[in-house]
Parts: sequence; C-alpha cells; structure tokens
Amino acid sequence: MTNTAATILTALVALLHLYFMVLEMYFWDKPLGRKAFDLKPDFATASKALAANQGLYNGFLVAGLVWGLLLGAAGHDIKVFFLGCVIVAGVFGAATVSRKIFFVQALPAIIALALLLVQNA
Repeated sequence: MTNTAATILTALVALLHLYFMVLEMYFWDKPLGRKAFDLKPDFATASKALAANQGLYNGFLVAGLVWGLLLGAAGHDIKVFFLGCVIVAGVFGAATVSRKIFFVQALPAIIALALLLVQNA
C-alpha cells in the first residue's frame, strides 16, 4: 500500500511541476498565467524570459521524477533526489515569494518522500 501511495504521490508531484512548467514557459503573460501568479500585465511582459527559464527548471524536475518512476524500485534514489530538490525549491519559494508555495509545492513532495522512505525502511 505504501509503495502505491508513494508512486501515486510522486506522479502527482511530477504532474504539478509539468503544470508549473507550462504556465511559466507558455502562459506567463497570458490571462491564465497572470491569474495563476497574480501578475500585472506589464510585469508579466517584462519578466517573461525569466519565467520561461524558471519553467525549464521545473521541466527538469519533471524529467527526473518521471525517470525515477519509470525505473520502479531501481529508481528509488533518483526519486529521493528529485523530491528533495522539489522540497528545497518549495521551501525557498515559500520563504522568498509566498507561503502558499510551501503547501502547493513542498508539502506534497514531503509526503511523497516520507512514503517513499517508509516503504524501504
């Protein structure tokens, strides 16, 4: 049961980051992106390149998590590493941008990592 829950939650974290990537790379200055990140149009336009870069990094997190998931049990360490990266990014974002980031980004990864570590204990 723990293995299935860890896998599902890790996949959910990957899907969340895929969504973040798409928002940041393609919709940052569009109504969907501006609403999601509460951006004024002029700021969204001015920061579009920075957001696309940030989105690319989210894409790397997705790639790592999917890689670990595809490897199954053999991808344990890869999943641990990339979930750890998500947690660090979420905690940093919560400390520097908005507390909401902790709950949307870091907390699901913390739970997934805990389940992943419990299954191998």
